[in-house]
Amino acid sequence: MVEDFMRIFWRWMLRVVLLLVAVALVGGFIFRQKIRELHAVYTYANAFKPDVIDENFRSLYKLYPAVRVEHGPEVSELQRAEGPLPETYVSAGETRQVADWIERTQTTGLLVVKDGKIVHEEYRRGNNAGTQSIAMSVSKSTVSFLVGNAVADGLIRLQDPVDKYAPLLAEGGYKGVTVKNVLQMSSGIGFNEDYGDLNSDIVRYIIQILTGSVNDFTAHLRNERPQGTFNRYVSADTQVLGMVLEGATGKPLPDYFKERLWSRLGPEADAYWLVDQKKETLAAGGLNAVLRDYARFGLLYLNEGRNWKGEQIVPAEWVRASVTPDAAYLMPGREDPAAGIPFGYGYQWWIPGKPQGDFAAIGIYGQFIYVNPARKVVIAKTSAYADYNNSGGAMEYETIDAFQAIANAL
Repeated sequence: MVEDFMRIFWRWMLRVVLLLVAVALVGGFIFRQKIRELHAVYTYANAFKPDVIDENFRSLYKLYPAVRVEHGPEVSELQRAEGPLPETYVSAGETRQVADWIERTQTTGLLVVKDGKIVHEEYRRGNNAGTQSIAMSVSKSTVSFLVGNAVADGLIRLQDPVDKYAPLLAEGGYKGVTVKNVLQMSSGIGFNEDYGDLNSDIVRYIIQILTGSVNDFTAHLRNERPQGTFNRYVSADTQVLGMVLEGATGKPLPDYFKERLWSRLGPEADAYWLVDQKKETLAAGGLNAVLRDYARFGLLYLNEGRNWKGEQIVPAEWVRASVTPDAAYLMPGREDPAAGIPFGYGYQWWIPGKPQGDFAAIGIYGQFIYVNPARKVVIAKTSAYADYNNSGGAMEYETIDAFQAIANAL
């Protein structure tokens, strides 16, 4: 009797111990995950402080996981024809000084190309010609280039739903959303893009770099309005395009980027793509490259998809479609207070509110590739504009005004 009791007692005690161990393990995992998330948020919050932002923006590919993309053996030569920039430009009804704008927008690099030749090049705040600068959302326009290649090869159809190519997307709000609506930032997905709000969707997306999966996070976002009815800037849309590209081509995004762009553009330096812990590429903003190579990408679009050797590396029709809004809710200068922007939108390219046939790739904190085909001008600008969360929109509008004035003067 006693032996039976003791046997039952020790069996019960073993179960209790095992349960406690299991609870401790689960609790420890949750605790470690929460610590990782808090550390990631802390790292993010401190990355843009004025005293460190310059160094961080040229070092993110070292501070975070990144994939190196080697440049090819051929480099396209950028000849020089040095000349002065205009002294003034007009913005918001005021005449302003170009030199002051360059300083005030915390420019780290400015390169102006006219007729294929460099007329102005300068670096500031510790950057130089070899600095690998983070592109932020300028990356989105290179992803659009890759989609154009996949469409031309018959690997992607714009009217197909994105979950056809990336089945994981069927688990959330992107189910049934077309590739074209995602390209035009008209997916209908609900997404808080406030970089100053540590609880926003964009910050949660960014901290996935250190804590989880950007693709899984993106796939489970929810929609808030019908697709193809409203233009709302959603960085997750470009992450979806990255997932679509990988599903359609069967290749990691950096590999396809190298095959179709970096091996044929004639860049002078390697590039780097930020990735998360699972090696998933941050398609929405993870490209790092040198300023002259950003300008070379602008020249590619200036020349309707032809590289410096005259090779058509993306269809001219794709380039034109990419910078031509085709719906009322995408048009530049539209009256749409809910959108909060006077710019138009194409396939991951911006069209100025007062267009001159020009267009731009724009990234937060002051990253730009501006293309003006009529004036045969390309301008690449990197910046570390620390006040972006307060006055970033005004800075972007003013910068486009300055670019247009420079192009017109040249």
